Amino acid sequence: MPEYGSIFIRAIIFFIVLIVLTRILGKKQISEISFFEYVSGITIGSIAGEVIMGLDSNIGHGVLAITIFALITLLVDIISLKSKKFRDLVEGKRTIIIKDGKIMEDNLKKEKYSISEIDSLLRQKNVFNMADVEFAILEPKGDLSVLLKKENRPLTPKDMNMKVANDKAPQTIIMDGTIINDAMASAGKDRKWLHTELDKLGVTIENVFLGQVDSYGGLTVDVYDDKMNIPAPQVRPLLLAMMKKCQADLELFALETKSEKAKTMYNKNAKKLDEAIKTLKPYLNG
Repeated sequence: MPEYGSIFIRAIIFFIVLIVLTRILGKKQISEISFFEYVSGITIGSIAGEVIMGLDSNIGHGVLAITIFALITLLVDIISLKSKKFRDLVEGKRTIIIKDGKIMEDNLKKEKYSISEIDSLLRQKNVFNMADVEFAILEPKGDLSVLLKKENRPLTPKDMNMKVANDKAPQTIIMDGTIINDAMASAGKDRKWLHTELDKLGVTIENVFLGQVDSYGGLTVDVYDDKMNIPAPQVRPLLLAMMKKCQADLELFALETKSEKAKTMYNKNAKKLDEAIKTLKPYLNG
């Protein structure tokens, strides 16, 4: 067989072998890897390269060597899940770089990091002043975990004793101009609602590259024409629509309840809300 043909066949065989082994080892091998996984990956790649190029004429030897290294990696992962000591030995331990706002110089030397390198890692975390840091830990995989001092942390609703609704994952209901029915159902929307919202934005489904329903049930779209300006949702018309919906819901509740007391309460509040809508309509419509 010609040399090029042999290389082609070897490459196909080892491509399939590597795909199968990667599937067995899991996604961890293609995410942030530990030092051991880094060495294992390089070794497996080197063996595959040598056999593909024909430096080792026996394909079976190459498959066996790669399989052995893959099994060793898998075995190490399994043992690491069961033993913290073994995991620390293979993957390494985390190292405190900054503690109580003070740089730990001895730990920096131990990990062979310079101040400039730590400064660079902090900037990647949007921290530009080391004095703002309460704690910084160098993880075994090389990431830097940072805890800012309390006065430098972003203010949260919890800090202000505010209760907020839980966010929901956005649902992509339009992709490449095509409606995704399953996502529409998950978002609790129908096509009538979708067409109404698109009419408000002045676009058609065919012009929409991506359309999503956010946590609050609003529609956001990205169109094919990047020069086209999509109008932002108007607050006042939305408020008017919400008031009308609340008024309609109250009337519906009055019809559904069997309690005369509740029926009177619903009708009374529906009438008040209707009066408020009539008063505010000139200011909220458009």
